[in-house]
Parts: sequence; C-alpha cells; structure tokens
Amino acid sequence: MRATLMYGAGDVRVENVPDPKIQQPTDAVVRVLRSCVCGSDLWPYGSLPVTEHGQRMGHEFLGVVEELGSDVSGLKRGDLVVAPFVWADNTCDFCAEGLHTSCRHGGSWGRDGIDGGQGEAVRVPQAQGTLVRLPVAEDSALLPSLLTLSDVFCTGHHCAVTAGVGPRTTVTVIGDGAVGLSAVLAARRLGAERIVLMGRHRDRTDLGRDFGATDVVAERGEEGIERVRELTGGDGTHTVLECVGTLPALEMGLGVVRDGGTVSRVGAPQYGEVPLGFPEFMKNLTLTGGVAPARAYIEELLPDVLEGRIEPGRVFDRTVGLDEVPDGYRAMTDREALKVLVRP
Repeated sequence: MRATLMYGAGDVRVENVPDPKIQQPTDAVVRVLRSCVCGSDLWPYGSLPVTEHGQRMGHEFLGVVEELGSDVSGLKRGDLVVAPFVWADNTCDFCAEGLHTSCRHGGSWGRDGIDGGQGEAVRVPQAQGTLVRLPVAEDSALLPSLLTLSDVFCTGHHCAVTAGVGPRTTVTVIGDGAVGLSAVLAARRLGAERIVLMGRHRDRTDLGRDFGATDVVAERGEEGIERVRELTGGDGTHTVLECVGTLPALEMGLGVVRDGGTVSRVGAPQYGEVPLGFPEFMKNLTLTGGVAPARAYIEELLPDVLEGRIEPGRVFDRTVGLDEVPDGYRAMTDREALKVLVRP
C-alpha cells in the first residue's frame, strides 16, 4: 500500500510500504476513506532533522473495517469507523477517568511500527477500545465533519471544557487555525455569552463568525490585549482558549484573561517555560488544558454532527489525493489552505 512519510523538514513523500496485517488478537485493519493534515504536523515539517527511513505521518482518519482480531467484539467487517488521534484500550483506570491520552496500553499513530493515518490502510491496536462506529454510508456528505471527531473538533471542545466555558461565560479564542475555529464552535455549543476571536486572516475569521464569534480582533501583542480589554470594559474575558502553541500567544492569553479567570492551552507548546510570576499569582489565574482525550468526547459530540446542528467539517477548505499530500503540507505552511482533507 501507499503511505506518507516525512524524511526531514519540508521533505514529505508518498511511498509503498508493507500492507497492514493483524498482529495481535486486539488489532483491526481499517481501509482509510478520509484523512487530513493537522496543524501540529507543520511543526516537524518545519524543523524535523533528516532521517534515513522516514517517519510515518497522520493521526486523524476514518475508514472501513477490513479485518478483525479474534479478541475484538462490538465491531464487524464493513463497519465505518473513526479513530481518535491516539489509540487506547478504553478500559484502564486512566481511560475510565476520561484521560485516554494516558492509557496504560495505548500509543500514537506512526510510532513504534504503527501505521500513520495518511495512507491507504492502518493496523489499529486496541481496536475495540479505540474505534467508534459511525452510522453513515461511505459516501455520506457528513464524512468531513465526522473526521473532525478524530482530533480537531474534539481538541477545540477540550479547550473549552477545561477552561470552564458555559452559559454567561465570556471567551477569547487565540488563533484562527482549524483548532481555534473549532474552539469557537465548541464555545458556542456550550452556550458562551460572548466569543472574541483573535485572528488576522479574513477568510478564516469570517468562518469564525459563522461558527459563533461575536467579535474579531486582528491586532496582536500589547495592541491586541488592549483591544480585547476595550471590548470587555477593561476587565478581559472569563476564559481564554489558546490554540496556537507559541509563547507570544500564551502571553496574549494571560494579558486578556479576567482576574480569577482561566487560560486553557491546546496548541502544541513550542516553549519550555510559562510566565506565571507574581502578577499572575495576584490575579488568581488558572492555567489548564493539554492534549485532548478525543475518545472521551466522541459519543457526546457525535449526535450533534449526525443531526446537522454543527458542521465542524467546514474547516476543510482543500481536498487532495494521497499523491498530492506533499502539496497539502506546502499549502498549509504557506497559509494557502486552512486544513487539508485527504482522500486516498
């Protein structure tokens, strides 16, 4: 089969790799119908050291079950399924607490001999705990939105939930990428009273308004902080959803949050320390967030997607075939695409 590998910064190739096979009785083999390029894939695309054998890529996919190990129940061949961006048994103590990203028997796609999602098929470890069956056909128009449950919409939802977004909450979302826009949609779904989106790309912030943003702030840094505080009577917002992962984004978040408020970060952090000194201490600020346990949220979010109440798949603005995945990486890096959908 063909799959995507990254050999170093800017070097993405689609190559032939061994077909996935059942190796453990808890495995399944899934034929990929839809995958995508994640914003977090762009960090190694910009900085990965040169590797001899290449790194398998892709952690968001949905597809059709082709084979099942003897210990897998609750699934059958032909089922359409979505896979969260980490695999997990869904039975250990961490999974029971909704923290599937810390599963004692789980792991990551594209690592330690596991296939990546940007390919034609994937061997899925711990298939019974990982895969969620989708009650739609292979040609359903809902596939893009259902794919967001693998990562991006669940990540935006995780950001909003950990920040404590709810009715009468004011929110600032930092970042107009796919995760930031998903966070806007999640905050609206949870009943936020006001949602300020900090972003400077008009086509993206227009979608953010469609998703529920009440205000858009294009300024950055101190100017952006001042603008948000102007909009909120000088106080800032109860919650901040930081969806970029850079230190300047976090600093803006700490600058626009209301005293006693919460900053949640889900952007993959590109920094080692956070500026939580005495001034932040005196404001009783909370910093939370982290990697999203998507598997914990799928059943909750799935009905809203199936019934059309939300359409998170609108974050996909370009579709490519598998051979065009390298072009998809370039398009996202050059801000020519918001999020690239892959149809193997």
